[in-house]
Amino acid sequence: MLVLPSKLTHDEAPACMRMLQQGLAGQADTSTVVDASALAHFDSSALAVLLECRRESSALGRGFAVKGLSPRLRELAALYGIAGLLPAAP
Repeated sequence: MLVLPSKLTHDEAPACMRMLQQGLAGQADTSTVVDASALAHFDSSALAVLLECRRESSALGRGFAVKGLSPRLRELAALYGIAGLLPAAP
């Protein structure tokens, strides 16, 4: 499972994406799960990071889901019309 940090804004997005890419490369799972439970301070960059992680996971032939997406981030995703691209992990 890949884990997002507690803060993910425009400033942290590039480093967070590099960390997630390394995690994806090291996984042998058939599905990628990103844990967003710790995410407390974020902006729309968090959605961009999640979408990029989803894209890279798909390119590797893996499924994608997000665990612990906060109601606020879920609302932001709905506002941008991308909520369906960030399915909840079981």
